[in-house]
Amino acid sequence: MGSIVQISVSRGGVPKRSVASAEITTLGISGDAHAHAHIHGGPRKAILILTSEGIDELAAEGFALYPGALGENLTTRGIDRRGMRAGQRYRTPNVVLELTQIRVPCEQLDIYGSGICPAVYDAQVKAGDPASPRWGLSGFYACVLVSGVIRTGDPLQLAEEAA
Repeated sequence: MGSIVQISVSRGGVPKRSVASAEITTLGISGDAHAHAHIHGGPRKAILILTSEGIDELAAEGFALYPGALGENLTTRGIDRRGMRAGQRYRTPNVVLELTQIRVPCEQLDIYGSGICPAVYDAQVKAGDPASPRWGLSGFYACVLVSGVIRTGDPLQLAEEAA
């Protein structure tokens, strides 16, 4: 079982700022916006999830990252990014999310260094190969199956494996 380390929102773009709790709906976190709504957001990309362990790995490679920096809505601890797959369902006390796809990073992340995109996403990840050492570093989009309030510190557990 993991937990929610940080909930993050912005008026659009990166970084996102921390909030203690938030209402999650089928369109994402109330109060969160996307700078490029034609690319991000919508029901299938309502929430972006990254692991704090992945952020720590990237910081160890020299990228000045912290929770919310990469535009994620939920930063987790205790969930292995290498085991995350589209179709998995994760539950908090009030919300159920389903991973829909791995995130393809964009040049907006270059503010953290021109090498950030290849550091989080490679040809293996693009091909859907979880054996890539980069698997999950860019984060996963999720749709919201059950709406509700989420709080920093909430437990997060895998509720159902991908089919």
